[in-house]
Amino acid sequence: MMEYKGYKAQIDFDNDAGVFVGEVINTHDGITFTGRSVDELRESFRRAVDDYLDLSCDMGGDGEQPFSGRLSIRINPILHRAIADCAAREGKSLSAWIADCLGRAAGVAKVKAS
Repeated sequence: MMEYKGYKAQIDFDNDAGVFVGEVINTHDGITFTGRSVDELRESFRRAVDDYLDLSCDMGGDGEQPFSGRLSIRINPILHRAIADCAAREGKSLSAWIADCLGRAAGVAKVKAS
């Protein structure tokens, strides 16, 4: 995973094209980039984020701020205890258990808690 200015990118390799392909994963906007080497990929990522931010500014906005992956919520203490018990029964941290439940509810493939 790469990070630049708070934007995080997931990297894959396209074997047919022989290039690394990256996608920014913590924004709704589609930001993609490619590179044939790690250095080229890193530069392409930075350029894609900078271009996105410049374009957003030109259009009178600030660009969508990247999602941090942190979510702070307040819940009833009884619910807090109940979900802590569930997480413990499954041998998971509270964050991992909640992330799994939210992922299922949102229809997102299994994701790791940060």
